[in-house]
Amino acid sequence: MKFAMNGALTIGTLDGANIEIRDAVGHENFFLFGLTAPEVAATRNAGYHPRAIYESNPMLHEVIDSLASGQFSRGDRNLFRPLIDSLLNSDPYLLLADYQSYVDCQDRVSATFLDQEKWSKMSIYNAARMGRFSSDRAIQEYCRNIWDVKGIR
Repeated sequence: MKFAMNGALTIGTLDGANIEIRDAVGHENFFLFGLTAPEVAATRNAGYHPRAIYESNPMLHEVIDSLASGQFSRGDRNLFRPLIDSLLNSDPYLLLADYQSYVDCQDRVSATFLDQEKWSKMSIYNAARMGRFSSDRAIQEYCRNIWDVKGIR
């Protein structure tokens, strides 16, 4: 939220604060990727097999294999082994399921960045529409609705 208040554009899934940010700044000023909550449930209910995604996506396969090779760990092939094993065998957060959607979304981000007028407009909307997330408003609401305290002058 702090980044968006300063004009940063968000690339994200529909979870947590991202839902509120997207609602505030407008869907057209937010880069959305990934599964929706119903799609996550359907994917899990159908029996999620992250290794199948790894095996069917050549770019993802290359990324995972690069991590496993020790390329990013000074030759240590075991450093990322727990991460890789988790991704390929359980992937509880469905990261591999969202991988291609993220890559495609990042391509949209890059294309939008090249259109400086559009990027600037989106950035301005992000900063202008995030006022409801100011700390002043949040503290006033907490005082009134949670802490039941009154301000003093």
